[in-house]
Amino acid sequence: MIITQTMSEMWATMGSTIASFMFIWALIYQYCPYEIRLYFGKCTQRITSFFYPYIKISIHEYTGDRLKRSEAYAAVEAYLSINSSKCARRLKAEMAKDCSNLVISMDEFERVKDEFQGIQVWWVSSKVMPLSQSMYPQQERRFYRLTFHRRNREIISEAYLKHVMQEGRETRARNRQRKLYTNGSGNKWQIYKQTMWNHIVFEHPATFDTLAMEPAKKQDIIEDLVTFSKSKDFYARIGRAWKRGYLLYGPPGTGKSTMIAAMANLLNYDVYDLELTAVKDNTELRKLLIETTSKSIIVIEDIDCSLELTGQRNKKEEKSADEDREKTETETSREHHKEETGSRVTLSGLLNFIDGIWSACGGERIIVFTTNYVEKLDPALIRRGRMDKHVELSYCSFEAFKVLSRNYLRLESHPLFDKIESLMKETKITPADVAESLMPKSLLDDAEKCLSHLIQALEEAKEAAAEGHAGEDAAAQPQENSH
Repeated sequence: MIITQTMSEMWATMGSTIASFMFIWALIYQYCPYEIRLYFGKCTQRITSFFYPYIKISIHEYTGDRLKRSEAYAAVEAYLSINSSKCARRLKAEMAKDCSNLVISMDEFERVKDEFQGIQVWWVSSKVMPLSQSMYPQQERRFYRLTFHRRNREIISEAYLKHVMQEGRETRARNRQRKLYTNGSGNKWQIYKQTMWNHIVFEHPATFDTLAMEPAKKQDIIEDLVTFSKSKDFYARIGRAWKRGYLLYGPPGTGKSTMIAAMANLLNYDVYDLELTAVKDNTELRKLLIETTSKSIIVIEDIDCSLELTGQRNKKEEKSADEDREKTETETSREHHKEETGSRVTLSGLLNFIDGIWSACGGERIIVFTTNYVEKLDPALIRRGRMDKHVELSYCSFEAFKVLSRNYLRLESHPLFDKIESLMKETKITPADVAESLMPKSLLDDAEKCLSHLIQALEEAKEAAAEGHAGEDAAAQPQENSH
């Protein structure tokens, strides 16, 4: 009984003390000038922080003019989305911008614990509500607060935060929605646009597993791409921009565009399809390069047809003065009009785009040229260092056919395969033509009928090639007799 009475008196004394303190604080807050209260609050905070053993770091969603979301906040959010889903009790799920999956993160005022090198830290998701008295509408300000013991200050501020940023960026890269970009034509209204690129979601299903190519060649390309994507420190050590050039060449229908899609799906890169004829000049070409992001593939398809800048230097030198004077006034005015309205991108500007100083901005880029006629390209454009890896995509081999047979017919073997292999050694056919023959034309078409269509196409190609050779021999015979 005595102990109970003593406890009651103690609680009563404590309650009266707190009440007196609150009363005095209310008087100070009401009658004391704001400057004195602010100074008193700062002093109190300094005294408290002297004895408080923990340090707090806040990472806000928006900083400065609030026009752009903080990259650090987005990285922390992605990092905590993994840890918070395991231990947090209150979660929220939302479809973040440029993300293909639902992102699960901590709900407001939720707290989770993390561990790094045996050190425990705490993350809190919080927000600051706007003042209701404001005459302008304001949004709530969200932030993450990191708390850790001050004896671990050096490890947390250097190693741990770097770890969080790296893991968060990698998580965002895995979850992001990849895009296919293209540059607009004209750019007359550029002042009203935020970017020079237009984009859609990249959803091409091609992979290296479905690509019709010899397995050894395919594996070589895969290893080269994966090695490049993991070689950031190597490129920095040797003093080169983190980029790599690919030249894909071969006849039409051999899978050059499909190869690009497979590369993007393998590395999880965005694709920038650059239309050179829509670029006004070299300056605009540099602006387009600056606006591309890292982890991207910049593609110029049919480079030999894009502009009259490949392999033209020698031809221009061969033109005589007499040939120039033979041009009519109509032709001259037509060319002048073309210069005013068409693209003025030069070979020099394109070379600087590939491996000049500006090409080092950003990082982790692959530049791909495709062409059907590699012999037309200027040697300076495709030399090693610009187009580092040359990949020939030729006619369909039997190994490539087996990939297509597995894709289209789900066949690993068939009695007709031997005949198809024999015909493929005697004639040339593109993977696109093989795929068209294997494509079922009706619901009644089975695997054997599709293979029969392919055999028929191979025999027709063989006959056409034989007739072509006979015509060439007949044309060459009169010339030999005349000699």
